[in-house]
Amino acid sequence: MATLIAVTEDEQRQPLLLHSTSPNNGQEQETTPSSSSNDVEAMPSPPLRNQRLISLDVFRGLTVALMILVDDAGGALPSINHSPWFGVTLADFVMPFFLFGVGVSIGLVFKKISSKPLATKKAILRTMKLFLLGLLLQGGYFHGRNHLTYGVDVGKIRWLGVLQRISIGYLFASMSEIWLVDHIMVDSPLDFVKKYYVQWMFSLLLCSLYLCLLYGLYIPNWEFEAPRMNLFGYGSGTQIVICGLRGSLEPPCNAVGLVDRFFLGEHHLYQRPVYRRTKQCSVNSPDYGPLPPNSPAWCLAPFDPEGILSSLMAAVTCFLGLHFGHILVHFKDHKQRVFLWSISSFSLLITGYVLKLLGIPFSKPLYTLSYMCITAGASGLLLTIIFYVVDVKHFKKPMVIFQWMGMNALIIYALAACELFPAALQGFYWHSPENNLVDGTESLMQAILHSKKWGTLAFVIVEILFWCLVAGFLHMKGIYVRL
Repeated sequence: MATLIAVTEDEQRQPLLLHSTSPNNGQEQETTPSSSSNDVEAMPSPPLRNQRLISLDVFRGLTVALMILVDDAGGALPSINHSPWFGVTLADFVMPFFLFGVGVSIGLVFKKISSKPLATKKAILRTMKLFLLGLLLQGGYFHGRNHLTYGVDVGKIRWLGVLQRISIGYLFASMSEIWLVDHIMVDSPLDFVKKYYVQWMFSLLLCSLYLCLLYGLYIPNWEFEAPRMNLFGYGSGTQIVICGLRGSLEPPCNAVGLVDRFFLGEHHLYQRPVYRRTKQCSVNSPDYGPLPPNSPAWCLAPFDPEGILSSLMAAVTCFLGLHFGHILVHFKDHKQRVFLWSISSFSLLITGYVLKLLGIPFSKPLYTLSYMCITAGASGLLLTIIFYVVDVKHFKKPMVIFQWMGMNALIIYALAACELFPAALQGFYWHSPENNLVDGTESLMQAILHSKKWGTLAFVIVEILFWCLVAGFLHMKGIYVRL
């Protein structure tokens, strides 16, 4: 999975303000005007002061923690791992949470733009840096805990990934915020609509383009090279997948895979797609396993869950987060914010379920419209709850460890989620590679709990707490890693 980074512009720097969680060291801030609502405090706040949106840091931190949980414990607990194709599990909410948070950040960062060309230049530069970082971390060079080798054949490098998808969503949302917003004062709900209606139309255009291509493209028969050695005992060589249809959302014959195979090439896609855990492709479904008898050839075909076409719909999640950021900027009363956020969140949740009933299933690999709505609605609802608890009621202490992690989400992602730190520790072992600190600790917990499943879960919880403390140490030292 991926991290949610703070997306800020140099010209949008704010001074160190009330409730700010960063030291006054030039660190860029995501801030929002404070409210004088009676729900917040008895004494009114100065009307011109800003405060850092602590709830957004907590939201990031919880998302990073959830990412580590599902990535590292998902193998032992398939029920929380990604759904094999249709449906939604706990892991399937992680990516939308990241994208949604990016959108909220953009709404705060670009509320005042002194120079559109300069803001555009910096947004494009940040997009490129994030994309290249994703290519480095997820392109195949770092192989993780279970493969202590490094390096990748550039002929098989994976071009897309989670960070690359976030960079695409960030680019769309930031460009629309810079160029498609009518810079008028918002004094009424009608002014709010007038200010952002072009941006909303653009997001609807992305949805329409995605749906037209998903259901309108003709999917011909196609072929791929099965790997010479695989976990399924399936023969190698060229395999043919029979399609010849339109509008299919099944794994072998969908438009998302077609577009990626055409533009990226078979060898540059993710080689172990999630549909290998479906009943058609695994005797251990919903976990990985050997192929069942008479399984279809496409079970060994590559498929990228962060593909080109599905990233169009994923970018819309950023636009929905951007809408929540706009509410935060233009509505100063916390009651109004919580009310409008709640209405927006429940509307998205209801729309997602209605679309499912109308025949559009939840599918994270395809990023279907119903999946986008329900996960964006859950993102908004979670942020609303955190905002009310942390920024309104000031119930912060129990959340502080996630706040630390959210303030340094990028470095935690690189070291923990991409397994750079665990893989480095595994390089030091006693007599055999299995006798290393990481695997040894996990095995010890499994032995103590007399269960591989619960021992792995306990190890992952300890791992999350460890990274929270690392983030806290970085915070105390005033170290914040940003792009």
